[in-house]
Amino acid sequence: MERIPGHIYHPRSLRMILILLSLNFISKNSLTQPDLLLSPVITTGLNLPMQLVHAGDGSNRIFIVQKQGTIRAYDAAFNFLSDFVTVSNLSSTGERGLLSMAFHPDYVNNGLFFVYYTNTAGDLELARYQVSSDPDVADASTKEIVITIPHPTNSNHNGGELHFGNDGFLYLSTGDGGGAGDTPDNAQNTSVLLGKILRFDVNTSATAPFYTIPADNPFGNEIFNLGLRNPYRWSFDRQTNDMWIGDVGQDSWEEINFRASAATLATNYGWRCYEGNATFNTTGCSGPSSYVFPVHTYATQNPSASITGGIVYRGTAYPLLQGWYISADFYSGVFYKIVSDGSGGWNVSTQTISPTGIVDFGETENGEAFAVSLTANSVYRITVNAGPLPLSLLQFQGLPVNNGVQLNWHTAMEENVSQFEIEYGLDGNRFTKIGTVAAKNQPSGSIYHYLHPVTYNGSIFYRLKMVDRDGRFTYSGIINIKLSNKTAPLVSPSVITNGVIQVYLPSNSDYRVVELITTGGVIISKSNINGRTGNISVPANQLTAGVYIVRLTGDTKYAVQKIYVQ
Repeated sequence: MERIPGHIYHPRSLRMILILLSLNFISKNSLTQPDLLLSPVITTGLNLPMQLVHAGDGSNRIFIVQKQGTIRAYDAAFNFLSDFVTVSNLSSTGERGLLSMAFHPDYVNNGLFFVYYTNTAGDLELARYQVSSDPDVADASTKEIVITIPHPTNSNHNGGELHFGNDGFLYLSTGDGGGAGDTPDNAQNTSVLLGKILRFDVNTSATAPFYTIPADNPFGNEIFNLGLRNPYRWSFDRQTNDMWIGDVGQDSWEEINFRASAATLATNYGWRCYEGNATFNTTGCSGPSSYVFPVHTYATQNPSASITGGIVYRGTAYPLLQGWYISADFYSGVFYKIVSDGSGGWNVSTQTISPTGIVDFGETENGEAFAVSLTANSVYRITVNAGPLPLSLLQFQGLPVNNGVQLNWHTAMEENVSQFEIEYGLDGNRFTKIGTVAAKNQPSGSIYHYLHPVTYNGSIFYRLKMVDRDGRFTYSGIINIKLSNKTAPLVSPSVITNGVIQVYLPSNSDYRVVELITTGGVIISKSNINGRTGNISVPANQLTAGVYIVRLTGDTKYAVQKIYVQ
């Protein structure tokens, strides 16, 4: 314990201090830690995925940035739509490649988006594109170079990630120029754009250079923050606009930096003067008070070697995760979960999850969280095992069958469990309850089955809500089943141009209700069709252009089909 000069410590006072410190330690570490699960949503068709983003245009689409230049578009249910664009004039060897994209905040009106990559000369390049008349395909001919940043000598430490802030400006992270030890001292040089967070106003110029420098940028150029080594993944908290930066270390420390939205400009994170909290090369450096030190560091040692900066969860599906920052080490698969302790400090917990190679954490429009694995060529939804229920779920799987989906699950232990509620959805984000199975409460576990009689063509998602007798519940991981079931009833045409949807009901139909639903889960219309057969017309002339769901519900079966309104 550090002693204050001139203060005499009484043994009883010392014991009281130790007791209070112990209580404070217990309080800070008794916080319920979210138990993360990764549920695969895209496992085929990707080649070196780097990032998951959304357009913010209300379509609920996601876009996967791939290292070699092609960006793929998917609908809200993770069905592949198209190759959105292939970025030209890039190099993708080593750490180079297409690294990030960001859609303009007014994309729904101006159709502009930005990409960041290493060009064939190895320099860092920011470019702007515009969407074509097809919302799922960009116009490659509209490419404009916004800025090219020289990156001489080395091919590594390129950064970098793009985000728009709530000020409407575009932010970009850059690496220090590569090599080891930042020999040129780029990260501390305010005349060099390497090792920085940059900020651009891309709203003021329709012609080259397609941006201006915000008036309050602290050095009169593009630099916003400095002192970073290789911040290739960072994010804004969508609720508070606080900035979180994962900065890859040299040989000893990986670090996670935090900048509150109200902080002053020109935050200096210390590299190369400091690596994490430890001095590295203080030649020409100021005192420690000039730098902002990380909120968390961990030792760089096999297999941990490279931090992937993450996101703060602001979705609604997993309340236990609300407000937690999630990041991971690329090589070890250790996830870092950080949340404020309410007293100016941070609670940090770790969890090792497969697969490794997590290169990005992304969000959908509604704030749900996803992880991208570069090495597994896959995308995973981040879910939460919500609580310590007296139940152990060994397996949950689904199999397509002739009349729907057969769901099977197996528990290893049950005690005071009330029931299992089966839920399904079409986009992996929103779910509807379709049935309940009573728990058997066998101490050694039980096997359960449930048939979901559904007619659908595409991906369908399931999860279990496991409820105990006290009303507590937790969710299983989400499983994704691909159906190719085009039997009656049939909704036609699938592309609506005349304002009318035709639903055909066979003579043996027992459907009672037909609903028209947005991809966001909002029911637009609901009609009673009990006892009806043949063709039924559902008005669609009130709909704006976009994707919708027609859902038919009966006593024992369901049918869902997507339609496209032009």
